[in-house]
Amino acid sequence: MKTVQELEAKLAEPSAALVKEIAELDGDIMLLGVGGKMGPSLARLAMNAIKEAGVSKKVIGASRFSSGTLKEELEADGVETITVDLLNDDQLQALPDVKNIIYMAGNKFGTKGNEHFTWAMNAYLPGRVAEKYKNSRIVAFSTGNIYPLTRVIDGGATEAGTSPNPNGEYGQSSLGRERVFEYFSHKYGTPLSIFRLNYAIDLRYGVLLEIARAVKEGREVDVTMGHANVIWQGDANEMAIRSLTVASNPPNVLNVTGPETISLRWVAKEFASRFGLEAKIVGQEADTALLSNSTKAMKTFGYPRVSLMQMIDWIAEWVEADGATWDKPTHFQEREGNY
Repeated sequence: MKTVQELEAKLAEPSAALVKEIAELDGDIMLLGVGGKMGPSLARLAMNAIKEAGVSKKVIGASRFSSGTLKEELEADGVETITVDLLNDDQLQALPDVKNIIYMAGNKFGTKGNEHFTWAMNAYLPGRVAEKYKNSRIVAFSTGNIYPLTRVIDGGATEAGTSPNPNGEYGQSSLGRERVFEYFSHKYGTPLSIFRLNYAIDLRYGVLLEIARAVKEGREVDVTMGHANVIWQGDANEMAIRSLTVASNPPNVLNVTGPETISLRWVAKEFASRFGLEAKIVGQEADTALLSNSTKAMKTFGYPRVSLMQMIDWIAEWVEADGATWDKPTHFQEREGNY
């Protein structure tokens, strides 16, 4: 991939499994908070799957669309758009009734010093949305940050075996989002999937890109966190759409990330090898990290189509070519939950 257009096309390629399931899914799909990192490519993926399935179904993207040309770009790709401030209850209630809701709205970075807004977005707004869409099925995006740091040798936190214990107000408010959706799911019988995502990446942002750029630019790579999970954004988007088909009551909780527990030291050395450089590694790996075990999601949806080594190869080529990047650091090194 040499251009953003090629990247976007790759992110929006549906699998045969997605095409089959979207053909069988009743109702239209609305993405609340479509303007984030993953929303646009997820909307395009859903549109492409619908086209390949040969069915008549709308994809609707709702967002503030406060800057840029995203609204026009999505409409050009067949996505219907609605400009809305979800925290404005009159605007929220005016949204159309849609059978399938993918809830992507939330706040993470900038939480420190603006905690009240993060709690409003992550824990108050979900209740308003859950009331509005009590007769729909919902996929609610969440995060691996609702888990505590776990021992690397334990293979990552699991849905059934690891009790949530968030570190910091972002993780705490994200757990609040889950609990509020869970409450209304129980109250109204709303089918719900809780989508605990841990480090989706594409070529413009993410853990691997940050390490690759540090190595290429001769900067130090701090490996104190030691280990992480990543998943190609296209695979994560596909699992999000397919999670509509496994929404249930009680809610279906899914850890969504790649299958590997990745050594950040190893990743830095892999990029150094590709660039013909020496990685400047500092720090010593802690025996705990923010890790999720995704075996339940793998059993449900199958393994990701894009492998870890493929991601590393693509990102190395992208960095070598000085490809476009987003200034959206993951802060994967953060161990105290301060975002």
